[in-house]
Amino acid sequence: MPVTRELLIGGKDMPAASGRTTADTGPSGEVYATVAAAGPEDVARAVAAADAAFPAWAAVSPFARRAVFLDAADLLDGRADRVARLMAEETGGTRPWALFNVALAAHILREAGAAVTAPRGDVLSAQEEGVLGMAVREPMGVVAAFAPWNAPVILGVRAVAAPLAAGNAVVLKPSEDAPLACGLLVADVLREAGLPDGVLNVVTNAPEDAAGIAEALISDPRVRAVNFTGSTEVGRAVGTRAAAHLKPALLELGGKNSVVVLADADVGHAVDAAAFGVFLNSGQICMSADRVLVHESLAGEFSERFAAKAAGLPAGDPRQPGTVVGPLISAAAAQRVAGLVADAVAGGATVLAGGGAAEGALYPATVLTGVGEASDLYRAESFGPVCAVTAFADDDAAVSLANDTENGLTCGIITENATHGLAVARRVRTGIVHVGDQSVADEPQAPFGGVGASGHGRFGGRWGIEAFSCTRWLTVATRHAAYPF
Repeated sequence: MPVTRELLIGGKDMPAASGRTTADTGPSGEVYATVAAAGPEDVARAVAAADAAFPAWAAVSPFARRAVFLDAADLLDGRADRVARLMAEETGGTRPWALFNVALAAHILREAGAAVTAPRGDVLSAQEEGVLGMAVREPMGVVAAFAPWNAPVILGVRAVAAPLAAGNAVVLKPSEDAPLACGLLVADVLREAGLPDGVLNVVTNAPEDAAGIAEALISDPRVRAVNFTGSTEVGRAVGTRAAAHLKPALLELGGKNSVVVLADADVGHAVDAAAFGVFLNSGQICMSADRVLVHESLAGEFSERFAAKAAGLPAGDPRQPGTVVGPLISAAAAQRVAGLVADAVAGGATVLAGGGAAEGALYPATVLTGVGEASDLYRAESFGPVCAVTAFADDDAAVSLANDTENGLTCGIITENATHGLAVARRVRTGIVHVGDQSVADEPQAPFGGVGASGHGRFGGRWGIEAFSCTRWLTVATRHAAYPF
């Protein structure tokens, strides 16, 4: 029987005001869960609950607030097997990917707990004698958070952890493709850890209502800030709506990422690193590399070994522990990827591994070469197990190819010479660069975000706390001032 879940508003599970529900289907197309389908009136109820809970939560002592995050992290760690089953059914996530989601999300919670008691503010040099000047950071109020399906536990936790740690209340709208894993699961853990009622509220919705729910949430005058992780297309719309209401928005959007294999790279390591960066979670990660740029002196050997590795990756049922390439989020997503490959081949690209038609939500690990600029795949984020291998002659050419995108999120540079790699890294226009490694990495204490069409602002560590707090200038006069009149 499918799981049934309601909205979480004010600490209570409740149906949508309209009584409507919507199906949560897995990659197979089968209904995994039935969730409440919120309308604008439910958004208003959730925001009201968050607004009412905010003052008391902001006033909770830092040490008591920190305890909630630390307890939640331990609770989440203890649910790893349950999360693996949930992610396999709801999103097609493999077991290793699900366990990584749990581990990193727990560390995000611990980092948020640490940030609660970290110093927050500065003592300023005051112009007037006898005056103490301070810049202090304080919570903003109600934060609207949008979480995607692809790394559901990581990104569901990240959407709420820093805002809550800063003392805000949150209304979370999880993806329609993973309302449990990136929304209600996160709320369940925090609620069990002692988060007060109303501090975190979750509104689930039917896919056809997504735009209306987002508009109702962003436009509510009680909402003070917005954070969104997802596609660039939807992120532009969210950012535009937030700007129309003069609300700050932290946007973490798509990437068109490269792994650059320099001439001094170890080919075996480069093959293994690139395979991880391209095919982890079937390429459905914002940091996934769908371009592998290889120095021409290594291109032949690399391409042969890389294609062979891709062809040998275990694929299929995500519930099997050895599966590397599981299903995409839906059959439609797999058909989209197949279309990108077919278009590239029609434009002259050569298939070195994989390719062909999708089988339901499954698409094979695919390696192409010779993808032309006229092909859709040259610019589009594949968000699937597909990459294009391109040879380059020198560092200038590698940098030019890596920078030939609006989506500057991350980049990996494979080299045995860190000095050489760092010199190239400084020229690549991305928010993140990993020298000696591939493009996929995430640590809770590090600033995470991109440049250009990959978004605005940074999650992680003190940067996340700063994003969800406001700076105020306070002065204390230690003696009476003399006034001119």
